Amino acid sequence: MDAKERRRLLLERLTAAKEPLTGTWLAKELGVSRQIIVGDFAILRAAGNVIYATPQGYLLPQVESTKSLRATLACKHKQDKVDEELSIIVDNGGKVIDVIVEHSLYGELKANLMIGSRREIGEFLHKLKSSKAEQLANITGGVHLHTVEVPSEEVLSKIKEELKNKGILMSS
Repeated sequence: MDAKERRRLLLERLTAAKEPLTGTWLAKELGVSRQIIVGDFAILRAAGNVIYATPQGYLLPQVESTKSLRATLACKHKQDKVDEELSIIVDNGGKVIDVIVEHSLYGELKANLMIGSRREIGEFLHKLKSSKAEQLANITGGVHLHTVEVPSEEVLSKIKEELKNKGILMSS
């Protein structure tokens, strides 16, 4: 199979997927190396395709429901509060779309998280620990933004209240 056909199959697999697909799985599925898959996604993005790379794998953006709301939360905490912060959001019915920090040289740095359950929090924390990677918020002394998706203003208010009570939400 040539590269063009492989990229068509990658988009087809992502379109049909109900959950993120890992680069390792896609590489095995298509009989190439994971690095080839990474390069294919770079080319697909450059061609205008919106493809998210998350800790769980690759996915296409979902059509946003008119019932959900998005909000940006300004947070600050130490590394040991990540689990608590994410749990407050998902336990109240929210989804953590991304994390954003403001870098002094590069400007805004954003990482897609797409975390909506305790299981996904556990997977994220495991990858964080096993990779020995630094959190983006470490660059800014713990200050960061999260885009969250919630089903209602009431859910958003509850999340904000709990984060504020734990000293995580920054006052506006």
